[in-house]
Amino acid sequence: MAASPTQTRSVTIMESIPVQAYAKTAGALLLISFLAGGFGEAYAPAKIIAGSDAAATMENLRNHEWLLRIGFSGYLVEASCDIALVMLFYALLKPVDRYISLLAAMFGLMGTALFAAAEIFFFAPTMLSGGAGYLKAFPPDQLNAVALLSLRVFGLAAGIFMTFYGTGWILRGWLIWRSGYLPRFLGVLMTITGGAFVARNLQVVLAPATSAIWFPVMIAPGMLIFTAWLLIKGVDEKKWRER
Repeated sequence: MAASPTQTRSVTIMESIPVQAYAKTAGALLLISFLAGGFGEAYAPAKIIAGSDAAATMENLRNHEWLLRIGFSGYLVEASCDIALVMLFYALLKPVDRYISLLAAMFGLMGTALFAAAEIFFFAPTMLSGGAGYLKAFPPDQLNAVALLSLRVFGLAAGIFMTFYGTGWILRGWLIWRSGYLPRFLGVLMTITGGAFVARNLQVVLAPATSAIWFPVMIAPGMLIFTAWLLIKGVDEKKWRER
């Protein structure tokens, strides 16, 4: 039976996709996202927030506002990479199951959008530390408290929506496991990584006082190994096209 025009076009499109370039680009973007996000989400806040001391936190803001601004810029780089990665992983994993791949993409975009909303609270204290005239109506202690509260809300908002980002990776992990053109152990690693994001979300909501020292230990190995594999090996292009 002769192939229909639609089938012929689909085959032609799939054959024209530079899949290996997609994979290596995804690896490069994952690495940039990992580094920029680590600086913007972990290093910069840790250097500015002085525990529960609002006055010391405000002093850090005034002395190191550049660090907060660079940290926010790092987040913008990370978010831009994540949006591009949503498209790349959809294309790479679509041959396994186009609908599950699309669902993973939607979860990924939702996670990025919600984290963007949280970043507003990270950047907002720059308005309080600048000494604008309209702020003179507020006592310094109030400004200090509001600045610290804003940074705390950022941390909370970043944590209570991790489920969306994590679910996206759980779905991708399942697709990688089934793909045949990426090693199954990568699927296991990324499923664990996604599960760690979901577990961290539940911890923030249900047990906020407990330690989260396990979290970076759970996510870093999978992300780094997967990134290295994409950069060095990419995908088995022959099996990808067969699939």
